[in-house]
Amino acid sequence: MISIKVPPLGESIVEATISRWLKKEGDVVAQNESLVELETDKITVEVPAFKAGVLTKLMKKEGDTVQVGEEIGAIDESASSATPATAAPVAAAPAQTKASAPTAAPVAQPLAATASAPKTSPAVRRIAADQGVDPTTVAATGPGGRVTKGDMLAAASVASKAPAPAPAPAASVPSPAPSPSAPVSQNGRETRERMTTRRRRIAEHLLESQHATAHLTTFNEVDMSAVQAVRERLRERIEKEHGVKLTYMPFFAKAAALALKAYPTVNAQIDGDSVVYKHYLNLGVAVAADNGLVVPVVKDADRMSMLDFSRALTAVAKRARDGALTMDDLTGGSFTITNGGVFGSLVSTPILNYPQVAILGLHKIQDRPVAIAGKVEIRPMMYLALSYDHRLVDGQQAVLFLVRIKELIEDPAAMLVE
Repeated sequence: MISIKVPPLGESIVEATISRWLKKEGDVVAQNESLVELETDKITVEVPAFKAGVLTKLMKKEGDTVQVGEEIGAIDESASSATPATAAPVAAAPAQTKASAPTAAPVAQPLAATASAPKTSPAVRRIAADQGVDPTTVAATGPGGRVTKGDMLAAASVASKAPAPAPAPAASVPSPAPSPSAPVSQNGRETRERMTTRRRRIAEHLLESQHATAHLTTFNEVDMSAVQAVRERLRERIEKEHGVKLTYMPFFAKAAALALKAYPTVNAQIDGDSVVYKHYLNLGVAVAADNGLVVPVVKDADRMSMLDFSRALTAVAKRARDGALTMDDLTGGSFTITNGGVFGSLVSTPILNYPQVAILGLHKIQDRPVAIAGKVEIRPMMYLALSYDHRLVDGQQAVLFLVRIKELIEDPAAMLVE
């Protein structure tokens, strides 16, 4: 009998939630075939079968929280050859066969990279299950021929407009009991739904940040006229020649890299009674994904050109939306930028992405009257907010850091000679 255990899930992750069992008790499974889907606060992974056999026992049900190393099921490897009647139809279906899979010991992988569905992500699989759309019939637009969430939603939309088949006679079948994670309605007036692992961890992380740091926010405003002019002049040519959409984020990433070089404490970290100064910028950018806020990290952003940063950010943001982020995408950040302006936020006080000691908040660009050389002019203005850990970052450093960001954005040509 082979135990199915929760594998190591990545840096600092000690538990997960069983999102979905992909097999049920009594099913014949092939080596490396995915058995169960686990959801953590960062990514969703599948646990494959270590050896071929029969799944004889499920010790945990969907919705249960499990610890790393905990046994959640068992496979009887001796039963695989003793159940030819069951194994035959499995062997006849190429999509379910794993005989040609590598014989190396399997490890837990993100869903997008599993052997059972190498070109689909967790989001794609959920849409397939919920909407009844077969990913193999959908035109793929993702890199490497991968079907994206957008592809599936488009296909589901087309399918929903097709004429519905005539309903079959109703069979007298008892309704299945709702799964532990299914919403429970209270007379239609309230709905109680269990928090996902990711949402629970986000809540815990934000509380930890508030309780563990001396949280303070300082503000400034920046005239976006110069950056807007550069962007309008170059946007079309850059997209045509380089295939990259020129957004405002690369300008702020470049400005942040230069400002952090001048004020390295803002990019540091407290470790016990020591201060760790980081001579690199691993820039986290907050992204709103379907399953909640995630902060993918662009490594060594300070060494990138603005175009290279745009490519890297576009790629990691797409993985976030497709539910295909890896642990490497989500760890190692040293400083974070969050842009509430894309949702219309005029001003906010962002919470630190602990244990980082600072986070830069961008906001909506709004035409406002400002005094320029003694005259009132209408300019596109943006409020900037820097939240910081006052245990390490002094108010003077925070203010000067934000002033440096303002200077560079209002004179973007200066970023070329720094």
